[in-house]
Amino acid sequence: MSEDPKIPDDVWERFARDTERDIRGSAPKEPSARAREVTERLRRQEARGELPEGWRTGPAWQQKKSRRGLWGVLGVAVAVVVAVVAVKPSLVPGDPFGGESSAAAEPAPLPQETQAPTAAPSAEASAIPTLDDPFAGSPAKRWADGAAGIAVPEAKAVGGRSAAKVEQVLELTRKLLVESNLDPATLRGERPKAALDVLDPLQKDVRGLLETGLREPDDTHDPLWMFSRFDPEEVRLVGDVVKTRGRMTFKAGDHASVAVHADYTFVYPVVQTNGSTEVTRTIVRRILDVEISDPARYQVTPGKLTVVNWDQDINNSACDVHDGYLHPSFSSSEPTGAAPTGPTTDPYDRSKPLDPDRAEGCGTVSRV
Repeated sequence: MSEDPKIPDDVWERFARDTERDIRGSAPKEPSARAREVTERLRRQEARGELPEGWRTGPAWQQKKSRRGLWGVLGVAVAVVVAVVAVKPSLVPGDPFGGESSAAAEPAPLPQETQAPTAAPSAEASAIPTLDDPFAGSPAKRWADGAAGIAVPEAKAVGGRSAAKVEQVLELTRKLLVESNLDPATLRGERPKAALDVLDPLQKDVRGLLETGLREPDDTHDPLWMFSRFDPEEVRLVGDVVKTRGRMTFKAGDHASVAVHADYTFVYPVVQTNGSTEVTRTIVRRILDVEISDPARYQVTPGKLTVVNWDQDINNSACDVHDGYLHPSFSSSEPTGAAPTGPTTDPYDRSKPLDPDRAEGCGTVSRV
C-alpha cells in the first residue's frame, strides 16, 4: 500500500501562516475607550426601556454571525483540500480537470502474431486520420511500430542445419524485410542497396528483374514486387512510423537448406507535398519465401538469400501504373491510373493466405 502523500514544506508554511493570520483577526480584543463609552450608553438605554427587547439576539445578527463562522470553518477545510490536491491530484476521484490519462486514450498494443488470425480485425470507431494522429480509425493503431513488428522466432536446429545457421537465415530475412519496406531512403524512392546486398548475386533472374525495374520500371519489371517506394515529389510519410504486423516461420528446405516463410503487412500514412493536410494510408501485404542452401552441394553464395517465392497485395494505390512508385489515392484529388475492377476486400484481413491464382488487377478496399 502506498504511503500518504507528502505535502511540501512551503505549502504547510503558507497554510500555517494564513491560518495564524485568520486566528489573530478573529481573536477577542480589549475594547477601546470609545467602544466602552458606547457600550455603557446602550446599557443605560436598555435599563430605561428605550431599546426593543431581544435587540442583542435578533435574527439578522444571529444569521450574520452564523454565516461568518461557517465560512471560517469552510475556509480552513478548503485550504487543506487545495494543498493536498496540489501535491497529488490523483487523490481526487473522477477527472476534475477534464483530461484523460494517456493509458485510457491510447489502445493497448497487440501481442506478436504467432499464427494466422481467425478473422479480420473488428471495425474501429470512425475517425479521420490527421497529421497528429495518422492511424486514427485504423486497426493498425494497435500494431507494432516499424521493425519492432518483425520478430524473429527462436532458432532451432532443423534439417541437419545448426541453430546458428537457422538464426543466420532468420536475421537475413528480417534485414531484407526492413530494408525493403521500412528504410526511409527506400521509401523515398532511392536505390535500396542494403536490401539488394542481402540477395544472392548468383540468382540472376531475381537480381536482374529488380535491377531493371529500378532503372526502367514497366509492367514486367516492377520494383514494387519487392520494395515499397513513393515518389518524393508527390507524397511524403506522415511522421516516422510505419505500422507492421506479421509472422515468420522456418523449416527444413528442399535443397539442404533452411527455408523461411514471412507474411507481413505494412501500413504507410502519407500526405501530398502540395500543401494539403489530408492524410491517407497505403497498405501493403508481402509474402516472402527465402532459403540458404548448402554451398558445398549447390552453387550459391555463402551468407546470401535465395528467393524461392514472393507475392504482394497492394491497397490504396493507383491501378495499372508501372513507374516504380506507389501512388496513394486522396479524396481531395483526382485519382491516378485506371478505375479499380476487382472485388472489394479488407486490406487489414490477415486471416487468409494470398491466393496465387487470384485475378490480376486491383480492386477496391473496404477501409484504409
